[in-house]
Amino acid sequence: MNPISRIVVIGLGYVGLPLAIGLAKRYSVTGFDLDRGRVDELNSGTDRTGEIAAADLKSAKLTATTDPAAIVGADVYIITVPTPVDEANRPDLGAVTAASRTVGKAIRKGAIVVLESTVYPGVTEEIVGPEIAKASGLESGRDFFIGYSPERINPGDKTHTVARITKVVAGQTETVAKALGEMYGSLNGGNIFIARNIRTAEAAKVIENAQRDINIAFINEVTMIFNKMGLSIHDVLAAARTKWNFLPFTPGLVGGHCISVDPYYLAEAATRLRHHPEVILAGRRINDGMASYVAAQVARAIAVRKPGPADVLVLGLAFKENVPDLRNTKVIDVIREIESLGHRVDVHDPVVDPAESQHEYGQTVLGSMPSGKRYDAIILAVAHEAFVKLPDIGLANIGQPGAVVYDVKGLWREAKMPGGFLYLTL
Repeated sequence: MNPISRIVVIGLGYVGLPLAIGLAKRYSVTGFDLDRGRVDELNSGTDRTGEIAAADLKSAKLTATTDPAAIVGADVYIITVPTPVDEANRPDLGAVTAASRTVGKAIRKGAIVVLESTVYPGVTEEIVGPEIAKASGLESGRDFFIGYSPERINPGDKTHTVARITKVVAGQTETVAKALGEMYGSLNGGNIFIARNIRTAEAAKVIENAQRDINIAFINEVTMIFNKMGLSIHDVLAAARTKWNFLPFTPGLVGGHCISVDPYYLAEAATRLRHHPEVILAGRRINDGMASYVAAQVARAIAVRKPGPADVLVLGLAFKENVPDLRNTKVIDVIREIESLGHRVDVHDPVVDPAESQHEYGQTVLGSMPSGKRYDAIILAVAHEAFVKLPDIGLANIGQPGAVVYDVKGLWREAKMPGGFLYLTL
């Protein structure tokens, strides 16, 4: 095994870029990405994800490239590519497989390859290792070594950064695990947990997000129940949280690249073992159905106030507040449901890239608040900071008299609505 001095990070998104920037403080790091536009913007000092400040990016000793020849002969390759699901919610490991082949063509004897992408137990050893071996002609466990260290990046979270969290690592051998522990430990002051083996580390990661999904699903389901009882889930939660061990989850749309996706990876592994994952899939069904639930709630409220087609403004398209990330956003499902009922929908989000929205969903996004038009219904879908004070400074200017305001996140629960407006929340 080679001493670690040169590292290549494959994939420069929300996970790969912060990792590469951190490691570049001690090691020689090259970032590889297939997106030429992404590489060019990083080399010019701009990060569209907002995870890295421009000053930090410009000062970082990081080289970004799309050239496979530039990553030949590194000591460590870290794969941080997406692991989505297909239309049938089956794991799509295409990016992992492609990245493994790219590494296989560049790897030399003695190198270590680490997977950070979320997968079900067995992928690193049964897919990544063999793909690299096939592309390189080298033998896994003898000529090169594999490891797993699950990513724990939370987009937009400036507290739980890669330098401030416990990093789980696992290696093909104890020596590999120790070497990876030292490498990752240079990022976070040695806050490392060495898992028993690679499959254990893979399993730990996939249940982290599955557990959150199930907990949110429970809150979403009791929200529906309490709505029928005339109770506010927010009032119920305020009381319940006074117990020391109550878990503080809140209702809402569950999108993004992790929580709404990773449970399907665990479900796939279970199904292959002929075990039906009832709780996991039940949670997914509830959370996937929240977009339809919200749309139905809004439509019923509109029907009371204005029979026939209505003009609806949706505030926020990103999958979570204060980030431009549009991956697997469930807001688009709310929009499509509302439109399918015959209503006209405009979308405003000051954070996301309108061009990306158009490319990914064919959805036009207004970068600024619309003026000169008043809406029959306003849906606050994402709790961006820019929307916090809207009831005080401009909600009356965009809503028709008697407009419906549906606050998915409960952001405006304590705000004073304009006279005649109907305020609803989950």
